[in-house]
Amino acid sequence: MVLLTGASGYVGGRLLLELEKRGERIRCLARRPELLAPRVGSSTEVVGGDVSDPSSLRSAMAGVHTAFYLVHAMDAHGDFARRDREAAACFGSAAREAAVRRIVYLGGLGRGADLSEHLASRQEVGRVLAESGVPIIELRASVIIGSGSLSFEMVRALVERLPVMVTPRWVSTRTQPIAVEDVIAYLVAALESAEAEAGVFEIGGADVVSYQEIMREYARQRGLRRWLIPVPVLTPRLSSRWLRLITPLHAAVGRALIDGVRNETVVADDRAVRTLDVRPIGFSEAIARALRNEDRAFAETRWCDAIGDRPSEATGRLGTRIVDSRSIEIPRSPEEAFAPIRRIGGRTGWYHGDALWRIRGTLDLLVGGPGLRRGRRDPDALRRGDALDFWRVEAFEPPHLLRLVAEMRLPGRAWLQFEVEPTATGARIRQTAIFDPRGLFGLLYWYALFPLHRVIFTGMLRAIAAAALRGPSSVKFPEPPVSNGARL
Repeated sequence: MVLLTGASGYVGGRLLLELEKRGERIRCLARRPELLAPRVGSSTEVVGGDVSDPSSLRSAMAGVHTAFYLVHAMDAHGDFARRDREAAACFGSAAREAAVRRIVYLGGLGRGADLSEHLASRQEVGRVLAESGVPIIELRASVIIGSGSLSFEMVRALVERLPVMVTPRWVSTRTQPIAVEDVIAYLVAALESAEAEAGVFEIGGADVVSYQEIMREYARQRGLRRWLIPVPVLTPRLSSRWLRLITPLHAAVGRALIDGVRNETVVADDRAVRTLDVRPIGFSEAIARALRNEDRAFAETRWCDAIGDRPSEATGRLGTRIVDSRSIEIPRSPEEAFAPIRRIGGRTGWYHGDALWRIRGTLDLLVGGPGLRRGRRDPDALRRGDALDFWRVEAFEPPHLLRLVAEMRLPGRAWLQFEVEPTATGARIRQTAIFDPRGLFGLLYWYALFPLHRVIFTGMLRAIAAAALRGPSSVKFPEPPVSNGARL
């Protein structure tokens, strides 16, 4: 049995999927087991508890041969180093009492006496776990590249939102960024390797670069022109305040990240590559893979599942994409609810604000786009790849899904998705608009037009529901209320 902590986190969630794929028997320790349980496989056990609670750890450790310790505080309030130290001591003690054979811990890479407070704390946690007497493999990772990684999201937000960046000294700090897939590979190797002896293993990618080079490469792959102007006067405190204004990162997290990036995170000992048989990729491919993974995750997302019955549960974002979702329930079968959706566009129109749609089409023609003149191939039938006014059918799975990708001129990429799912009393129609803004102008475009989009899309969904209600049934129902989702 493998014990996994931090399974709801960025790395832990990915490791969970990989371990399940490999058929490992897994037990996840979670403070909120009711939130994690729906996300795990049928053979994975989820138990409630906390790494600082000895009683919950005793039961969680029963029958465990390897325990993954993937938790760490990122807040800057209170004595977080003491809390992390005490939690690690508690975890190590429980592992020793349960005769656990190995602890695998993911820490942070860095050398020297001038480590940031958070980085020093992460390395201290590794030492405390080792003092328990249980053999520990401590993987000290450099910056992790992948959608959801705090460091990657910081870089992404800066590059996406600022055409010109006045950059502090830390952008020239050397680092050895590693793809999240390679981090997972190292964690799995630490579990499976019989040759790996206890100790510290430094892990990084194939390239040693600066944060400035990471920013430039991300901008290149996103097709963004960016100018970086270095200045020597921005202190970590000023930089964290600047991040708070520009990025969605919480202020405390931003300060912790800025404090950490002043330290070089370059592998000095290649023991990990020699012992654990992982061949990391370079940072350019890591960024490309992160962006491809986002596209795949987006294509596979069903917003009915992701958002659930209560729209307030929506996150509002998937990577760089902004999500605006709303739903409506009607007393009709999914087939009846989907009927107006499959006829949308062309001579049928867009159910609400058709004059505004025509104006948008005319503007699109003036700037070289297709406008609305293409109409649709057939007024009643759709298939994947069909042109539909200034959209194209990207996915069509009647009576459950229609996803349109925009071909109009935009400062970014846009999709409009309709989903229908059965409910106890009929069907729920979910309409989701997704926009992937290209740089600062793309963000300004979205927020400037959001009030108008809200009126149009809300009216469209109500009209689609009304059209479905008028279908073959002679019973007239009042127009139901629309439930709005999160919008960022």
